[in-house]
Amino acid sequence: MPRRPPHEPSPSGEPARRIDAAARSGRPLRDEALCRVGWREWIVLPSGPTLPIKVKVDTGARSSALHATGIEPAGQGLLRFTVHPHQRRSGDEVELVAPLVDHREVRSSSGIAEPRPTVRLEVALGPHRWPVEVTLTRRDRMGFRMLLGRTALRGRFLVDPGASFLHGHGDPREPHTLGNTP
Repeated sequence: MPRRPPHEPSPSGEPARRIDAAARSGRPLRDEALCRVGWREWIVLPSGPTLPIKVKVDTGARSSALHATGIEPAGQGLLRFTVHPHQRRSGDEVELVAPLVDHREVRSSSGIAEPRPTVRLEVALGPHRWPVEVTLTRRDRMGFRMLLGRTALRGRFLVDPGASFLHGHGDPREPHTLGNTP
């Protein structure tokens, strides 16, 4: 039996009831309403100095991950850590403090599981700002300082794997270029 669209009345004439997690949460319901992002973008962590960080938008990763060093307790459920926003550049490190959410076992792309602290950070991508749970780890040898995983993307963005930097190029010398949408 073919399924009827959720907006059509049932055969008995009663309006269809659609209980949808996205509708309850206020997120867009249709792909056309989602914001388009490329496979790599520039984001800002508004809780600290607004240095842009190049991220890989990674639908293959469940969780988001951020390169961090000097991770230590900051009291009352908080963690202090240092973020190095730019690959192969020293001197632009930023110290952040964020709420500790959990310690989670995360399996890396190489298949090795490691316990990682997970913090909640506000992320800004173009005109969008939202809280994201991010695991902290060493990403020295990775091409991107941060991965933005499926959980952070779900219900907000449509990933275009053929596009890059759709929301600005992130040159810290030209802050007006970050967050502009095409």
